[in-house]
Amino acid sequence: MPRSFALRLLSLGLVLSIAAVAVAEEEWRPLFNGKNLDGWTPKIRYHKSGENFGDTFRVEDGILKVGYDQYEKFDARFGHLFFNEEFSHYKLRVEYRIVGEQLAGGAGWATKNSGIMIHGQKPETMALDQQFPVSIEVQLLSGLGKGPRPTANLCTPGTHVEMDGKLHTQHCTSSTSPTFDDEWVTVELEVHGSGVIRHFVNGKQVIEYSKPQYDPRDATAKQFVKNRDGNLLIDKGTISIQSESHPVEYRKIEIQELDEE
Repeated sequence: MPRSFALRLLSLGLVLSIAAVAVAEEEWRPLFNGKNLDGWTPKIRYHKSGENFGDTFRVEDGILKVGYDQYEKFDARFGHLFFNEEFSHYKLRVEYRIVGEQLAGGAGWATKNSGIMIHGQKPETMALDQQFPVSIEVQLLSGLGKGPRPTANLCTPGTHVEMDGKLHTQHCTSSTSPTFDDEWVTVELEVHGSGVIRHFVNGKQVIEYSKPQYDPRDATAKQFVKNRDGNLLIDKGTISIQSESHPVEYRKIEIQELDEE
């Protein structure tokens, strides 16, 4: 075989190998199958884990919907729909939009407000009357018709993070995203265990923090702090979507696990 031909074959093989690696790295696994809630567990306040009160979480026409047409009023029934696996190092991609009108009885701050919870506790560990899982929240918002209202913000129920190398205890922190008005928005998360976490909106990074950790002062978080020898860092947990009194829709929820543990 001529040397030049052999070199061309070697070069082609290298290109194909690189392409195969690139394709493998870009593989996304759907968590929402577009058909039903298989693989997910609801936990709604005042109801047991697994009870989907009022058909709050449902799938219609390929869309995962959070709705309240079977409620008379909200009555602080904060809910979450948990995927039945825990994750540590990954990218998560979600396409969502806020829709319709808020249910009567919902809090003012919950208007056009929902969220994705990551590094969360399991639904069966939540108390019957617990409002939110101990977790890191990626807050999803839509505009109110006046002033800026960014999305993919950070909130910390029962947790803290570090920002700029310092402990950050503020409950909610705004991202740098623009305001979106009831339109489909793509939010991506880059989660590196107990290391760096980044939020992206339509491909642009909007906030970064690190070292997600339990708040030792939080009554619920204390159950996870026991026997940790002072290590408060959270390196894995559940993923869930919120029900906070305003309807929201999801047409894509998918994950790409990272091989870096």
